[in-house]
This record gives sequence, C-alpha cells and structure tokens, in this order.
Amino acid sequence: MALMKRFQGKVAIVTASTQGIGFGIAQRLGLEGASVVISSRKQKNVDEAVEKLRVRGIEALGVVCHVSNPQQRKNLIDKTIEKYGKIDVIVSNAAVNPSVDNILDSQESVLDKLWEINVKASILLLKDASPHLQKGSSVVFISSIAAYQPQSSMAMYGVTKTALLGLTKALATEMAPDTRVNTVAPGFVPTHFADYITKDTSVRKTLEEKTLLNRLGTTEDMAAATAFLASDDASYITGETLVVAGGLPSRL
Repeated sequence: MALMKRFQGKVAIVTASTQGIGFGIAQRLGLEGASVVISSRKQKNVDEAVEKLRVRGIEALGVVCHVSNPQQRKNLIDKTIEKYGKIDVIVSNAAVNPSVDNILDSQESVLDKLWEINVKASILLLKDASPHLQKGSSVVFISSIAAYQPQSSMAMYGVTKTALLGLTKALATEMAPDTRVNTVAPGFVPTHFADYITKDTSVRKTLEEKTLLNRLGTTEDMAAATAFLASDDASYITGETLVVAGGLPSRL
C-alpha cells in the first residue's frame, strides 16, 4: 500500500525509537516524508536503527539520549535544530517499568524512576523543544491501556500513564493554538518491552481473547494512529487520547 506523504518537509523527533513501537512510529513518519530524529540510550542501537531507516530511503538523524539526562535532552534538541532548523512533530515514547511489585511494596527509588522517565522527562523535553516548535506543530504522548485499568504487575507504571492523559489536557490548553497535543494509548503489543507479559503463550492467548478483535496490537497499528494524530488530517483534534487496543475497556 502506497502511503500518503503527509509529513513532506517536516521534522519529527521520536524518543526511545530504536526498536518496538518507537521505531515503528519513526519509520511510518519517515515513509510519509518526514526527516526523523531517533534516539535511545545506546549508540549501537541508534546506529543500527538509523541504517534500517536510511535503507528505506528515509532521511534520519540518530542521537544518543537518555531522557532523564538534562544534557542529553538538550543535545537532542540542539542537534535537531543544527541539522534541520525546526521541529514540527514530537512523539514522546520513552518509558520504563522497573518493578512488578505492588505499589505499596515499591521502593521509593523505583517510584522516583517511574515518575521521572514516564512523566517528568516528557515535560522537560517539551520545555527544551517549545521555542523551536513551528506553528501548526504536533505533540503525541504514548500512554497505555494500563492508564485506564492498571494491572497488578504494572500498577505504578499504569498510574504514570494515567498522568499522561491529564498532561495531554493541560498542555493542549497551554500550547494552543499553535501546537496540538494528543495521546495514543496502545493495547498489548508483543515487543521487547512487553516480553514479560506476551511471551507466555497462555497469557498471550488470554489477552487476545479479552480484545474484541481477538488479536494483540502491532507496532504498525500504533504507528498509524500516531501518524494520524500528528498529521494535518487531525488538525481539529487536540487534548484527546486515542485508544488503540482492539476494543479493550478504556474508561477511567
């Protein structure tokens, strides 16, 4: 299927984008014409991902960035502006789930890390980027179906993803009318990040049966939804969360 070129001449930053959903999003934006800036914590992963994108004819820049590191965040923005001169799209995808403990059993350091990377880093990245965002620009946060019903193995992770729903509303107001802010809440997608849930065949089958469409999501599903919200096709949508979870319940 030939893709539209909705991002021709546009510059998109996608965090945590060397594999999984983040890479899928970067690739989709690039195939639609964007110059994409990808990042993750390890140089090797960045280099390999950039090469994969370039092989497909995508203009790509790779920058090492641990989103909780202020200097690396600033460097990500600086390198983008140095090369492309502007930012049209930011997709904030970086997240961690360092513990499967119950919330009240979690170490304070784990709570801090979850908050710092899953919520605070997104805010600080936008603080650095906002002077360079173009009129008509778009921000997309990647939340999770866990935002609506945090499961015990990912309870605090789910709570941080719930926070992104509120952040979306608040920033949509704050950044209007020049920048739109929306969120994609993926269902279960069998990536490396979700391995501990989806690699068990019986658990996977149970998850599939809970969806109305009887399947798990794909990185392409998430990329398509993100590309829509980031594009001018969604020019009258801001402050919203698009749940892409095969019909799993999503009510707070």
